[in-house]
Amino acid sequence: MKKTGLIMMFLAVASFAFATEGTGRMTVNTTKSTIAWLGKKVTGEHGGMISVKTGVISIENGELKHADISVDMNSMTCTDDMGDEYKGKLIGHLQSPDFFNTAEFPTSNFTMKSFEKGRDGKYTVTGTLSIKGIKHDITFPASIKITDKEVIVDADVTFDRAKYDIRYGSDSFFDDLGDKVIYDDVEMKLHIVASL
Repeated sequence: MKKTGLIMMFLAVASFAFATEGTGRMTVNTTKSTIAWLGKKVTGEHGGMISVKTGVISIENGELKHADISVDMNSMTCTDDMGDEYKGKLIGHLQSPDFFNTAEFPTSNFTMKSFEKGRDGKYTVTGTLSIKGIKHDITFPASIKITDKEVIVDADVTFDRAKYDIRYGSDSFFDDLGDKVIYDDVEMKLHIVASL
């Protein structure tokens, strides 16, 4: 009886250890995942949301090995406190060739290349961000929670739109814009959930 109990206890411990190792390919939940964006200019700022279209995250022995996220650029919304007419005009302009040209480039992508594990679930993530078919590497800090069934990533990401040939209102391309300057840095707050 004691021998049987010890065997059962060993199997339970082994099973728990395997579960916490976590290995597999997880699909990003596009309903639970959110991306908030924020753009700033001399005279103010605009913000809103944009949706994840597809995504996969791979885990091996409890560690993040690969991530590939696709964003639907035509899902962009504005959450500013202003009327629907002005929100519509703003989004229409952001989706035009002046900015992200979503008719020609309907998706943007991020592919993870590497990450460095820190303390308490903190990581430094490096990957390739593709916007308008232009690719540049980007590095940002992230909080990542990994279990055997789910991965949750929270990160504040900033990218330079000038690197992606988004010129409108940018003092990287035009002089004497005065108070019409729109800053190049675009801020994003990511909450990505993936599960088996």
